[in-house]
Amino acid sequence: MSVFFQYNLFLKAAELGSLTLAAEAMGCTQSNVSHAVSALEKELGVPLLTRGRKGARLTPEGERLLPLMQAVCQDGERLRRAAEALRGGETGRLRVGSFTSVAVHWLPRIIKGFQARYPGISFELLNGDYGDVEQWLAAGRVDAAFTRLPCDLNCDFLPLYKDRLMAILPPEHPRAHDAAFPLSAIAGETLISLPEGSDHDSIRTLREAGLDPVIGFTTKDDYALIAMVENGLGISIVPELLLAGRGDRVARLPLEPPATRTIALAIPEANRGSAAVQRFADFVREWAGSAALSGQAIP
Repeated sequence: MSVFFQYNLFLKAAELGSLTLAAEAMGCTQSNVSHAVSALEKELGVPLLTRGRKGARLTPEGERLLPLMQAVCQDGERLRRAAEALRGGETGRLRVGSFTSVAVHWLPRIIKGFQARYPGISFELLNGDYGDVEQWLAAGRVDAAFTRLPCDLNCDFLPLYKDRLMAILPPEHPRAHDAAFPLSAIAGETLISLPEGSDHDSIRTLREAGLDPVIGFTTKDDYALIAMVENGLGISIVPELLLAGRGDRVARLPLEPPATRTIALAIPEANRGSAAVQRFADFVREWAGSAALSGQAIP
C-alpha cells in the first residue's frame, strides 16, 4: 500500500467520520482503513483519529496534520498525472540537433506544427554542421537530430528527403545561363568549400566523379560561402534546400550528372523507448511526406 493511498484512506475517514464508510468509498475493507490509519499513527508518532461506536473523529494532532496530508495527496496526484503525460509523450523537453538548411527552412515550421498538437513539449535546439551533429548524437547531447545519409552511428535513421546538389556561380560567370553545370568543368574552377570534415556532400560527389578540384577558400558558415560566390571569388556546390527563399545574386545550376543528398532524422539507440521522441519522429515523417516537400519526399 503506497503512502499516498494511506493518506487518502485517512483523509476519507476524517471526511466521513467513519472507517466503514471510508472503506466503502475507497473500495477496500474496513480492516484496510484501520491498518492504514494505525500505520500512519505509528510512523508519525501521534494519534490521528479517535475510534468509537459513534464513528471516527480527528484528534487535535490529526486536525493539525490534516492540511499537510491533503497537500501531500494533491502533490501525489500531480506527480501521477505528470508521469502519465510523460509515458504518453505529451510533455517534456526535446533536444534536437540540426544543420543550417534544416534549422532555417524546416525546423520553425516543424516545431510550430508539432507544438500545436503537443503543447506540453518544449525544445532545446542545437545548430551546427554535419560533424557537430554527429558528435552530439554520439555523446547523447541530443535526443534526435537531422543528419545526412550515410552515417555510421548506432542510431535508428528515418530517411526524409532527397535534396538536389546545385552548382552556384557568380552571375557574370560564362556558364551562368547554362541549363546545367557539368562536373567535369570543375577542373578549371576555384572551389569555395566548407571544411572537409563538414562538406560531406560536395566532396563525396566530386570524389565519386574522380575529380580533385582546387579549393581556393574554406568557411564553416554556409551563408558566408554563398556570399563569397556572389562576390566572384569562386564557385561552389551546395544543397538546394540551403538556397530556398534567398535572393542572392548567384546562378543556380543542377549538376550533370545529377547528385543528391539524403536528409534523415537520427534517433540514438538510448532514446528508442522515449514516447516524446517517437511522437516527434512520427510527426516529422508525416510532415516530410506532405505537400510541403512536393516531389522529393522519400516514401
